[in-house]
Amino acid sequence: MHDIAYIRANPEAFDAATTRRGGEPVADRILALDTKKREAQTRVQEAQSRRNEASKAIGQAMGQGDKDKAEALKAEVAEIKASMPQWEEAEATAGAELTDLLARLPNIPADDVPEGADENDNVEIAVWGEKRDFAFEPKEHADIGPALGMDFETGAALSGARFTFLRGDIARLHRALAQFMLDKQTRENGYTECNPPVLVNDDAMYGTDKLPKFAEDSFQTTDGRWLVPTSEVPLTASVADQIIPEPAEPIRLTAHTLCFRSEAGSAGKDTRGFIRQHQFEKVEMVSICRPEDSEAEHERMTGCAEGILQALGLPYRKVLLCVGDMGFGARKTYDLEVWLPGQGAYREISSCSNTGEFQARRMNARYKPEGEKKTRFVHTLNGSGLAVGRTLVAVMENYQEADGSVTVPQCLAPYMGGVTKLEPAA
Repeated sequence: MHDIAYIRANPEAFDAATTRRGGEPVADRILALDTKKREAQTRVQEAQSRRNEASKAIGQAMGQGDKDKAEALKAEVAEIKASMPQWEEAEATAGAELTDLLARLPNIPADDVPEGADENDNVEIAVWGEKRDFAFEPKEHADIGPALGMDFETGAALSGARFTFLRGDIARLHRALAQFMLDKQTRENGYTECNPPVLVNDDAMYGTDKLPKFAEDSFQTTDGRWLVPTSEVPLTASVADQIIPEPAEPIRLTAHTLCFRSEAGSAGKDTRGFIRQHQFEKVEMVSICRPEDSEAEHERMTGCAEGILQALGLPYRKVLLCVGDMGFGARKTYDLEVWLPGQGAYREISSCSNTGEFQARRMNARYKPEGEKKTRFVHTLNGSGLAVGRTLVAVMENYQEADGSVTVPQCLAPYMGGVTKLEPAA
């Protein structure tokens, strides 16, 4: 959510930020609704004040025996009461329109976010790892997966397109990746492991900027709850409507959960294979911190995600997203794109974003600086550490052998019960 006080003071700067993200100038419309709301609010307050004064004066007039004055005051109070609902309704209507308009506007990008319209304008920051020199033509995971237990047909028969049934050692490898990621984030990177609900209410989705804009990309139950698109939602919303003590260190939370996305906005993309599923798993990282700490925390969080890829020996690149490719709630985002030799391309495997106070304003998450009376909004950050299914795909393609087998990365040995290679079925 945006700070209306900032827009009042800086309408031109706000419009410039909005147009950077591909929108139209909207400050005039916002300020018109704000003025309408505040004028109606003033009318209500004035009417309430005069009603109270007149009501008090009625008692005084009656005590003095001035019935005519008392009757005149009663008539005035009745008139005030009759007129107040229209101003209260005007205030509520303008306020609702203003809130809805602000809720649909994306976050203001940080100054160092590059210009650009789409992913082609993202800026490569760093490249890590050596691409493997295969002695054979590497295949895509969707081609070697079925013989290893990645059953697309059964998943589709049970649930429809973009669902997959994993069997045997490949299911174990998928689980091992998630456990490895969680252990890495908790034991080495200082994140607190959580096990949050994956069904949440409207407030949690709204507070983390998933509603109203992305309702069609999410699944909703018949009783009005939402299946989480990522555990960013419950982890971040865990501080909603709270005033926390000043965090000397960022609050760092992580969770491995199922995630669900209808992919309504991605029709036709990655329909083959395990890349883009309706149901998938992620190890999520969330940080809640003071505003002055959020930029450093963003760099640290991205480094924590990079550490997983490095431990697995997966080549990747780090890119800074341009304004046109950045997520709705982000003010700055780094994507990590892993190398997939079967596709001959880098593909996103983690996205780490600093949302500033954008989410905190929507969920009213604040902290009280030590020695100060006023509260301030926290800054929230989120990132994948990592997407488990996409990491499985990356391991399959980078560690594949000519016979269709897949070597298990050494760092996963403690989780695999002695299995060192996935062997294709006869």
